[in-house]
Formats: sequence, C-alpha cells, structure tokens
Amino acid sequence: MGTPPFLISLLLLFSLSPPLSVSGNPELTALMELKASLDPQNARLTSWTVSGDPCGGSFEGVACNDKGQVATLSLQGKRLSGDLSPAIGGLKHLTVLQLCYNQFTGSIPTQLGYLKKLTVLAMQSNQFTGAIPASLGDLGMLTRLDLSFNRLFGSIPTRLADAPLLEVLDVQNNTLSGNVPPALKRLAEGFQYKNNPGLCGVGYSALRDCSTLSDVIPNMPEPYGAGSPGLATRDIPETANVKLNCSQTRCSNSSKTPEASVVVAVIVVTIALSAMGILTFSQYRRRKQKLGSSCDISDNRVSTDQSVEGYRKNGSPLISLEYSNGWDPLADGRNLGGFSQEALQSFRFNLEEVESATQYFARKNLLGRSNFSAIYKGVLRDGSIVAIKSITKSSCKSEEAEFLKGLNILTSLRHENLVRLRGFCSSRGRGECFLIYDFIPNGNLLCYLDLKEGDNRVLEWNTRVSIIKGIAKGIEYLHGCTTSKPAVVHQNISAEKVLIDMRFKPLLSDAGTHKLLTNDTVFSALKACAAMGYLAPEYTDTGRFTEKSDIYAFGVLILQILSGKRKITSSIRVAAESCRLPDFIDKNLNGRFSEFEAAKIAKVSLMCTHESPEKRPSMEAIIQDLADFTSCS
Repeated sequence: MGTPPFLISLLLLFSLSPPLSVSGNPELTALMELKASLDPQNARLTSWTVSGDPCGGSFEGVACNDKGQVATLSLQGKRLSGDLSPAIGGLKHLTVLQLCYNQFTGSIPTQLGYLKKLTVLAMQSNQFTGAIPASLGDLGMLTRLDLSFNRLFGSIPTRLADAPLLEVLDVQNNTLSGNVPPALKRLAEGFQYKNNPGLCGVGYSALRDCSTLSDVIPNMPEPYGAGSPGLATRDIPETANVKLNCSQTRCSNSSKTPEASVVVAVIVVTIALSAMGILTFSQYRRRKQKLGSSCDISDNRVSTDQSVEGYRKNGSPLISLEYSNGWDPLADGRNLGGFSQEALQSFRFNLEEVESATQYFARKNLLGRSNFSAIYKGVLRDGSIVAIKSITKSSCKSEEAEFLKGLNILTSLRHENLVRLRGFCSSRGRGECFLIYDFIPNGNLLCYLDLKEGDNRVLEWNTRVSIIKGIAKGIEYLHGCTTSKPAVVHQNISAEKVLIDMRFKPLLSDAGTHKLLTNDTVFSALKACAAMGYLAPEYTDTGRFTEKSDIYAFGVLILQILSGKRKITSSIRVAAESCRLPDFIDKNLNGRFSEFEAAKIAKVSLMCTHESPEKRPSMEAIIQDLADFTSCS
C-alpha cells in the first residue's frame, strides 16, 4: 500500500516552504531550537525565553554585535547534554562559539560550515562522536579550533587543514586515524594531536610513517572511501557521505516496501505537527508583544554587546561575555572613584573569562588555599599561563569606593621584582572577587628551604645573593612614592610571598592586596606571619604596619636564605652576630660561598631586624650596602 495522497501533499508543502521563524527572528528561532535539544527541562538556560530578545542582555551566554546580530555564544561548563542541533547553522553572524566542558553527544553538525564569520570554535571536553566535518574547512575566518577530549574518529579532513587563517588545531585525546594532512605542518606547535594512536604522517615527531602503520586500529574507518570491507555500521562517521554497498536494483526497490511507506508517513506527520506547534508558538509571541508594546522599559545597565566591544578594543586576551548577575563595582555607570577608564579597559576581566581559564575551578588546577582565598592555575585563550587568586566577597572591603581605591593602587604597581597583575574580576553570582597574575613557574622561596643534602633544588651562592638583592629592589620600589604610584607598605613579606621565575629572579607577590581586604581578614593573615617570625616587635604596641616593619621581615628573609632554614633559631642569630659563618651558613653549600659577601649580608640582616625601628636602615641604604660589600667588623 502506497503513501496516502494527503501526506504526500503535506510533504511537498513543507519541502517547498522556507523554515518558519519565531516572530520573524531567525536567530531567536535557532537559539530556541538549540535550547529544546540541549535543555528540554529548562533547567540550565532559563534566561532563554521565546518572548525575550537575544540582544537585550537577558540571554545568558549570548552577546551581539553593534548591528544587533548574535556574535558570541558561550555555553561552556553549563552541564548541557544531548545532540547539538543543526539549527546552530542559523546563527550566521557568530564569531566566537564556546561549547566546551559539557556532555554533548552525537556527531558535530556539518551546518557549522555555514558560520563564515567564525574565528574561535571551542568544543573540547564533551562526548562528541563521528567524524570531523570537512565543512569546517569552509570557515575562512577560523583561527582556533579545539576538538580535544571527545570521542571523534575517522581522519582529519584535508579541507580543514587548508583553512587559510587557522593557527591552532587541537584534536588531542580522540580516536582519530589515517594520514595527517601535510598542510598542518605550518601550524607547528599550534597543531596538538597526542593520544590518537591511529594517526600517522611524515614530518611529525610523534607520529609514525603511514607506510609502516600496518596495525590499523580495528573498527575505525579509513578516510571516507566507499564501503570499507567489514566496517560495522556503528563505526561509520555520522557526518561522512558514505555510499551504501548494495546493488542499484536492490537499493532503488527498497523504498517501495510497506515498511518504508510507514517510515515516510511518520516523518511527514512529525513535520506537520512541528509546523503547527511553531505556528501556535508564533501567534502566542505576537500576542505577548502586543500586550507589552504600550510601555518602554528603560535599562541603564551596560549592554552585553557593548561590553564585548570593549574587550576587543582593550586588547584583553579573551573575548567574552558579561554575566547579567555579575557583581561588579565598575559597572552600571557608577562613580569609578578615581579609577581611570584606561586602567578599567586594560585590567578588567569577567567571570566567564576566569571560569574558562581555570576549567571551571577544576581541583587539578588548585595551587593553594587559605581561610579566605584560593589560588588556581589558569590558561588564557592566547595561551599565556596565569595564577588566579579567588577572594571571598565577605573578605573584600564592603565600601565600593575603598575597594576601587585599592584596585587603583594595585594596577599602578609595575616593577621587575613584583608579580605582574594581569586583571581583576568581581562576581556577585559566585560571591568572589578575583585577581589575575602572571604565573611564576618555580614556586615560592619556601620550596628552597629545609632541603636535604643532595637535593637538586639547593640554591647556589650567587643565586642566593641575586635573590636577596632582587627582593630589596622590589621593596624599595613599593616604599617609594612617584607621580604614578603612592608609597605602599607590603605588610606580609615572607618566604611564601617570594616567587621564583625560570631565571631564578625573585618576584614579590600580593603587594597591595591588603588594600582590598577587610581589617579582620588582614588581621587573620598575620597569624602565620607572626608564627614564622616576620612580624616586627613594635606591632604588638602600635598595631600599625610601616616601612620599618617591612624591613624587619626582609631581615628575617635574609637569614632564611643564608641558612637555608625556615625557622630562624636563637643559635642562628647568635652565630650571625658573632660572624661565625660556618655555624649558620647553609651546610648544603659545602663551603662554596664567599665569606666576604656572607659576612656583609649577615650584618645587613641584623641591622634590619633591630628591635628598635628607628635603628633599622632604609631600603635605599640597604641596597647601597648590598652593592658595596665590605668586611665584617
């Protein structure tokens, strides 16, 4: 029995008609179709509504350009699941698409090839299967493509390798196979392909020559030729155009079977019901619009598209979105309290940028934690590595003017012996503020104290002298007052706050951060400082930090570096006072140090830790003494 005539008529009707859009807005239609497939229970994308405006600032993860077109879609880490709808191809003005760190399944839609303006496509850490669509090679503006940590198989399309502006292609940790296109050699380190044992190619250090790759991975298709013998149906890439291996007669007749007619009928009925649903939906939307057209809602918040444009201008390493619930004392046109627009544009990050860099605060990226803060390692989208310090909002100054004043001071601090501040972020949603710094790879000075004999981290004498001088220069810079910065007392100098870079140059961290914190938080941080002996004795009487209290802590640091010990005992101090070098200089040096220099530096440390603050030298005098070594008297 053939297909009923009315169903055939419906099929023809919908095949000839263009897709219906919600209230004439194809981008809203595409977004709502995406939501239907990825969040059918309306649990994750609750701000996406049929009566909303994607460019009105209410759609979480959506940003628009100055023409009112959806330009950025960022849904990373939203715990979304399901197949990615081909409707994504309807967002033709997208420049950035971030779908990473979800649980997407199914194949990657070939319709992504319609997004001709796309520059960044991040789909890593999902469960995508099937092949890499060759249509991605049609994206002439694409510079970065990350498909790592999925379940993709098949080969890397040659057309993708020829994408003219592609700089980074990351396909690590999939099950790809076949010959790697030679054109990808031009990417150098930008091509990441580890943990795909089926890949082969000439000129790649970690790949075997394809001619020697006889043990092809079973159940993985070769590049999309017609019909591989013994290839299971489940292994055929869903996005590949694979011809069925059957005779012409049998294939052409199969569509005439009763089972095929039933299938066609079901498909047509489904299309008809969907069309009726969309029509009903559109009518409902129009009614809502008529009801709401009599009043205009004024919103003074900075719109999402404006914020994205701002990030493009300021050269921020990330192009991202403002979260609508983001606590940000710099937003909403508030008084910046002397904070310059230049500093704002140069240093301002937002929550999405911080989340992306830290992989949503993954435990593996946690570097350290205290009672009021945590430090995470992060990677920005430009590839630079950063350390992100998260501070609970309750520990930050509640007065916005004071908080802004503190940020202004932090951004003014720039010296070769201070850890560089890259940016800051405030989030009401998480109840935290964040400071983004350069990542310093060799840890802090504590890692180089209390070492056992033979430890390869033992610092040579010249390195120790260089570290002492570098710390002194950093403190001198903080204490100095210039037109570009006020005088700053560090308040918390310790071995933990001295970071060591790849060239063993010391960099003071956390300079000025107390300007952001409540008094209670600053006070609680003193406990560890006092326990390690860094707290100047006069603090118990005055309750105040001064330049002289910083100098006292610096003197303790010198003794730690000379002795190689964390705890400075009375015997170490007595030996230094008596100039008995062998009794307090680190035994791990095995006598390989300059007695002349050691004696002078020890004398400097004793001057710095004098009980009376008036007797302690200034940082300028200390630096002069360290530059002009004389014998111990």
